[in-house]
Amino acid sequence: MEHSTFKKWSAEFIGTFWLTFGGCGSAVLAAAFPELGIGFAGVALAFGLTVVTGAYALGPISGGHFNPAVSVGLVVGGRFKASQLPGYVIAQVLGAIVAAGVLYLIATGKPGADIGGFATNGYGEHSPGKFNMVAALITEVVLTAIFLIVILGATAKRAAAGFGGLAIGLCLTLIHLISIPVTNTSVNPARSTGPALFGPSYAVSELWLFWVAPIAGAVIGALIYNALLKDE
Repeated sequence: MEHSTFKKWSAEFIGTFWLTFGGCGSAVLAAAFPELGIGFAGVALAFGLTVVTGAYALGPISGGHFNPAVSVGLVVGGRFKASQLPGYVIAQVLGAIVAAGVLYLIATGKPGADIGGFATNGYGEHSPGKFNMVAALITEVVLTAIFLIVILGATAKRAAAGFGGLAIGLCLTLIHLISIPVTNTSVNPARSTGPALFGPSYAVSELWLFWVAPIAGAVIGALIYNALLKDE
């Protein structure tokens, strides 16, 4: 294994750890206390901030994907080698699982602790707004497609240098503001997998949607960008 490859995997592990721990941690630890007043908006901002900070700190090492769907979309978009995809996805999923494990230890570290939904994703009865499976599927596909279009556009050669991480982080914040009521927002299979392994049992049974829909959306977004927006 090349030393540079291990550094890339490490950056993806740490970045996905931070995204999961920071974003889901804000929901599990802070949003559980209404007096703190962060609500959905605070959780959405927390997810966006993890991407902004992670992109600038770790992006120069690995590209700052922190999301298997993003990695797949970048392969389709011609920005990432398919041969590197398995290592990235494994690192991302492991980062999310470790983050969820650490968060679980913290969240259960008080008498009478109740982790509730543990920031897991769901549909139907397990959707925050009780939206059905079709609504959840459409939401995750459409928003991940837009996310990929923003990522590809913000990191294109013609884009303003140095602002890609900010645009991507703000996009993820907006995505959460839209979709927390529908699915509790995934657009990231790794982020969904980590909490599902420590949360309520239904989360694992519904996890399939939060792999299939984000990856399908990422592929669609990359194809749209290449067909309509890509530099000649």
